Amino acid sequence: MNCLIVDDNKLARTAMKQLASHVVQLHAVGECSSAMEAYNLLQKEKIDLLLLDIEMPGMSGLELTRNLGKKRPVIIFTTVKKEYAVEAFELNVADYLIKPVQPARFIQAIEKAKEIIDSNNRELQVSDTEFVFIRDNGVLKRIRTEDILFLEAMGDYVKLNTPQKFHAIHTTLKALEEKLPAGKFMRVHRSYIIALDKIESIEDGTIIIQKNTIPVADAYRSALNNKLNLL
Repeated sequence: MNCLIVDDNKLARTAMKQLASHVVQLHAVGECSSAMEAYNLLQKEKIDLLLLDIEMPGMSGLELTRNLGKKRPVIIFTTVKKEYAVEAFELNVADYLIKPVQPARFIQAIEKAKEIIDSNNRELQVSDTEFVFIRDNGVLKRIRTEDILFLEAMGDYVKLNTPQKFHAIHTTLKALEEKLPAGKFMRVHRSYIIALDKIESIEDGTIIIQKNTIPVADAYRSALNNKLNLL
């Protein structure tokens, strides 16, 4: 993975480079002292991962993330403050690290990013025999639709969750909604499609599927009740 370190603090950049140097699959190809510098570089260079500070003069890391659009790589925020966490995860970043970053926590974040990067170029196709095929580097990998728990929109990709792992697929939730069997899957929120037979309970406007809490939007609640044949 090619990564770019973006931080206005030189000591912080040095510390991040040192952490990155101990991870075999990670290659720090450069560093930027401002979000604008990073923005301009990303228009020309292919970067897999941004290790991105939030509070910087001029443009913040949050603003840079919003402005990157389709050229956006996977992002891990690195910051000294916890209060940006909610806003950061709403931007569908891979992880959020508090400085000073501990090596074990850094590796954990890199593994999350690697899973997303490895999956980013996959495509989803559905066969007539109720299987999902994920195209991974030219190879079709088969997943049974009955193993799908739910799908979650995350920026430019969709996270397909199964009991064993998740697959990040470069597509839209709308595209998948049109392909998946309507009798088995249903959109319950602008960011979620669930497998109806995997619902364990519904309480206070949320669905529980294998300890995952999924919101139900008001616009979909009546249709969901009809699907479930509620008395």
